[in-house]
Amino acid sequence: MKRIISSTLFLAGLASLSLAHAHEWKGARPDGHAPIGVMGDHTHKTGEVMFSYRYMQMTMDGNRDGSNRLSTAEVLADYMVAPLEMDMDMHMFGAMYAPNDNLTLMAMLPYVKNSMKHITRMGREFTTKAEGIGDIKLSGLYQVHNHGGNKVHLNLGLSVPTGSIDERDDTPAAANAKLPYPMQLGSGTYDLMPGITYLGQNAELSWGAQALATIRLGENDNDYTLGDKLEVSGWLQRKWSDSFSTSVRLDAQRWGDIDGADPDLNPMMVATADPDLRAGSRVDVLLGVNYYVRSGGLKGHRIALEVGKPVYQKLDGPQLETDLTLMAGWQYAF
Repeated sequence: MKRIISSTLFLAGLASLSLAHAHEWKGARPDGHAPIGVMGDHTHKTGEVMFSYRYMQMTMDGNRDGSNRLSTAEVLADYMVAPLEMDMDMHMFGAMYAPNDNLTLMAMLPYVKNSMKHITRMGREFTTKAEGIGDIKLSGLYQVHNHGGNKVHLNLGLSVPTGSIDERDDTPAAANAKLPYPMQLGSGTYDLMPGITYLGQNAELSWGAQALATIRLGENDNDYTLGDKLEVSGWLQRKWSDSFSTSVRLDAQRWGDIDGADPDLNPMMVATADPDLRAGSRVDVLLGVNYYVRSGGLKGHRIALEVGKPVYQKLDGPQLETDLTLMAGWQYAF
């Protein structure tokens, strides 16, 4: 938690940057949007529409308990199966529309692919997979301030439980077995996603800060509720030309344990099936590049890439630790 508090102070520092050349906010520049890994970062003017596509990948390798790494042998001393690594891939399709200058509506449809590699006490390795539509996100971004290169808007979101929580695959213990919590495609509950976003800009730089919460509502059909989540992010971008910019971002997350339990899962078999071993916190540093097309048939299109590594992880484990995050995307507004 201290790391997240420190990150919040860092964001406050970003917000206090001096606007030596204050001007009206300009979105038609390479740093006119936040780094591609930030969702719900900007609003639009009346009648504007934006379509977007993002490809996101997270790779996880090795187990951790608290701040300490665990060997596979240490995990297998307590469980029949140990997870070794996991790949989480997501294709995110987005659309935004502004009915007026103060309100922008946003919808995001994810397609998720999860893959986890395991090993048993007998030394047998196996991989389970799950794939399909995730939870749809609907949001309203309400602008409350826009003056002198500074903008603030409220994020008012709702996650709709369209992702499956009944994914199954074959394991050495059973055919068509229910997969543990990290392998499921959705939360199974309606989730509120309130937040606030600040943006600043001058002639050469742009910066911003965002705080978003995920608050689970009720219990899903499998008798559990995922833990609530808080994410705080801050970034600084440098415009090198009218088309090219680079970014650095600090992202801090904290999430809770699962409340309840899926009766089809055996927490004695593998740690990923234990609802009391899902909480944690993580701080990532991410570097990004952005390219904004200013001429030709693709004028107005934006292409971006962001890659991040954790600098701090504390997990209520054994849990797989994050190794690398990557996001590439395309945006077009008209």
